This record gives sequence, structure tokens and C-alpha cells, in this order.
Amino acid sequence: MNTPLWTDLPDGIAVHVPVEFSFQENLKYLSRSTNECMLEIRDGKVYKAIQAGQEVVMVEIGPDKSGGLHVRFLEKSGGISSQLREDIAFYIRDWFDLDRDLAPFYETAQSDALLSQTAKSFYGLRIMGIPDLFEAVCWGIIGQQINLAFAYTLKRRFVEAYGSSILYEGEPYWIFPSPQRIAALTAEELKPLGFTARKSEYLIETARLIANGQLNKEQLLRAGSIKEAERMLTSIRGIGPWTANYVLMRCLRFPSAFPIDDVGLHNSVKALLGSERKPTRQELLQLSANWAPWEAYATFYLWRVLY
Repeated sequence: MNTPLWTDLPDGIAVHVPVEFSFQENLKYLSRSTNECMLEIRDGKVYKAIQAGQEVVMVEIGPDKSGGLHVRFLEKSGGISSQLREDIAFYIRDWFDLDRDLAPFYETAQSDALLSQTAKSFYGLRIMGIPDLFEAVCWGIIGQQINLAFAYTLKRRFVEAYGSSILYEGEPYWIFPSPQRIAALTAEELKPLGFTARKSEYLIETARLIANGQLNKEQLLRAGSIKEAERMLTSIRGIGPWTANYVLMRCLRFPSAFPIDDVGLHNSVKALLGSERKPTRQELLQLSANWAPWEAYATFYLWRVLY
């Protein structure tokens, strides 16, 4: 008999997790910036507004006694329907990548010079996802050629200017701007937030593609291969190989997505090797030769070495 993915509770749901999962390791990742605007962490729990269809539910996520996740529904007028409970459960499973069997990744990591100790240090960490395609693409575009701290600042300005929010205990919890809202803007309107003219254009053009139904998650997942999905993304102005692979790993969940030109990845490898210089692309290809098909997880774990 199959183990249920989640169970109803009087105040929410219990989301069941695989053996290779550590809530604390994922919480540490979510805590990496004090400027994160899409959630709040207090007393070892995550507070977040989750949009499921047309509904928005405020949740508290923490560990339960069995090692799973206790998801408590905090405020929602009209109660929580069975369908909404299921939608929230699947959102959280996707967000924490809970349906991924990581045993083969850890087996691969054991014999890899860069990954063996890294995988032990962060055991149970999952690639924390960005389930919404528009949010994932925006975060990829926002982060291009700037440091992480400034990327978080730009995201906060963007979300607070054009997103929606719900109040819980007097504090706003934000929902990412809809593509329809951003599609109606001009590049000039984003300029006061600190975006360059080109980034503004990229964000608006992508929003229009998604709002018009020309780009969606299902279409990319049906592409037939990761290379074809990458080609579809890189055909869009403002999305290069790095941004495409970032979206492929964080939103579309391709474990072999590989942002090989990522500066953070290069710096992590440099630090682990004790080298005075970052690896060349060819050197990184050689170092990663045995990572397949886990390049995305290898990258995510190596990022955690630095941040």
C-alpha cells in the first residue's frame, strides 16, 4: 500500500517527507537573506502566503513529531475546502522537491572530490523551488550580473510596488506580481525601482508572453528534452543559457539542468579546491563529468558552500 503524501489535521495538514530530507537544512537555506520578501522565518518556522488558483492561504510550516511537515492554516475566510487542502499540499511538495528520490544523488556524491563532504554537510537539503514560472523567470532576470544582496533589494521593490498582499498579525505577506500586471507596464515605470532599461524590457516582454499564453510551464515540460526546453527559453529576449538553466532547475525541476557559467558555482569550486583562481569552463566540465544526471543538485549544494 502506498504511503499517503499528506494527511488532514484539525488545523491544517501533515505533509509526509522522504528519508533524505532535513527541514533544518532547508530552513537554513531560506534564512540566507534577511531581505527575502516572499516569506518570513520566526522561531524555526516558515510563514508564507500561498496562492493556489484564485485562493490565497496564509500558512505556518514547521516540523512535526514524526519528522514530516506540519502545515497550519492561519487565516482564511470561508474555511479550507478539500480541493484547496490538496492544492496547498502539492504546492509544498513541489516547493521542497519532496517527490525526488535523492538516494542516487548521494551515491554519486560519495565518490566525487567536490561533492563528498559537501553532500554530508548539507544532507537533507532540497532544491527549494519557485513553482510559479513567471516568478522564476523574473528572479533569474533580476539576478543577472549583480550581487545577491542587490538582487534581493530589487525583488523586494518590485514585489512591494506591483504585487498583492494579505495581512497577518498586522504584517503584509506578499504574493508575487501577476504577469498580467507587469505586461501592462512600460519600461519607464520600472526605472524608479532601480532596474536598467534592458532588464525592464525583458521583464515586461516575458510577462506579455506568459499573460498571452505563449509561454507556460506545461509547454516547457512537454518539450521532450531539457535541451529543447532550454532552446525554447533562450529564444526569448533577455533569457540566456544561465537564466534558462536557473529556471529549469528551480521551477521545471530538471535534475540535469546546469548553469555552468554561474559565478557562485565557480567561486565555490575555487574555495573547495583551495585554488587562487576560478576554474575555466573546460576544467569545470571535467570536474563535473560524473555528476550526470544530477548537475542541478550538485550546483545547488556547491552554492551552499558560500551562501
